Amino acid sequence: MKTIHSVEKVRQFNRYYANVLGKIDQEIYNQPFPLTEARVITEINHRNGCTATEIRETLGIDRGYMSRIVQKFEEDSIIYKERSTDDKRQYQLYLTDNGRKIYNNLVEDANREVGKMIRTLPEQDLPKLLTAMETIETILSQKISPQSEVAIRPFQSGDLGYVAHLHGKLYDKTYHFGKMFEYYVMKGLTEFMLDTAGGELWVAEVNGEIVGSIAITKFNDNTAQLRWFVLDEHYQGLGIGKRLMETAIEFCRNQNYQHVFLWTVSILGAARHLYQKYGFTLTEEKQNDEWTGEALTEERWDLELL
Repeated sequence: MKTIHSVEKVRQFNRYYANVLGKIDQEIYNQPFPLTEARVITEINHRNGCTATEIRETLGIDRGYMSRIVQKFEEDSIIYKERSTDDKRQYQLYLTDNGRKIYNNLVEDANREVGKMIRTLPEQDLPKLLTAMETIETILSQKISPQSEVAIRPFQSGDLGYVAHLHGKLYDKTYHFGKMFEYYVMKGLTEFMLDTAGGELWVAEVNGEIVGSIAITKFNDNTAQLRWFVLDEHYQGLGIGKRLMETAIEFCRNQNYQHVFLWTVSILGAARHLYQKYGFTLTEEKQNDEWTGEALTEERWDLELL
């Protein structure tokens, strides 16, 4: 009975809020851009380079309908396509200058109509409404909340298997890496377990759940290698990667390493940006065709420790 009551309460809220949004949508998303097309424009703007498949899966759009939207947007000079460097069968979608103007107009219209909705609320109720919305988003999207406990700690027995699992799951789902990549990760972790001298591996936990990792291994007396830097996609953009990176670099300094390097692949834009932020520089490139069936560019990044 308790489960049925909960389900009914969720459905009741959904019906009510759908009506609220419906009234707003009628004012904003009219011709020539109905709601679905406006959502596609918004996704392309936010991602600034994504495939039609990624948008279709995110928004739950029928394949044929998505194809028609893309064709229409191209004909109307709203978007342009560039062939993906990672998968020649795919195209990255971007907004044209005209598309960005359309997006900005949609934002202005949306802000105006939502402003009308909240303008009539008593002043003391608006913070309650926003807090309730943030709570719903946090719970349903599994994002970190202000009350969440984040910890960075050295690895313990049982952790390394989960680190390999995180790598395999993320890289297969997001980048279509195959089983050979997971084997490569597990092989390296096994070798690390047999000899951890001069190195360490840390995991990031949120409320006791492992969501990321980073490691330092000894290359020689003066040089360390940064390895197994991974973060669950649900927790990216929240500062956890920064804390992992700073933990690893501080360890290198305490161990009196003069130099640290890492290997990554060119498609990992967020990670590359973080490496640049901490002073790493690109020093070497080589091709890899073992993990995805397509040629990848592996990159070596180096940092001199002062």
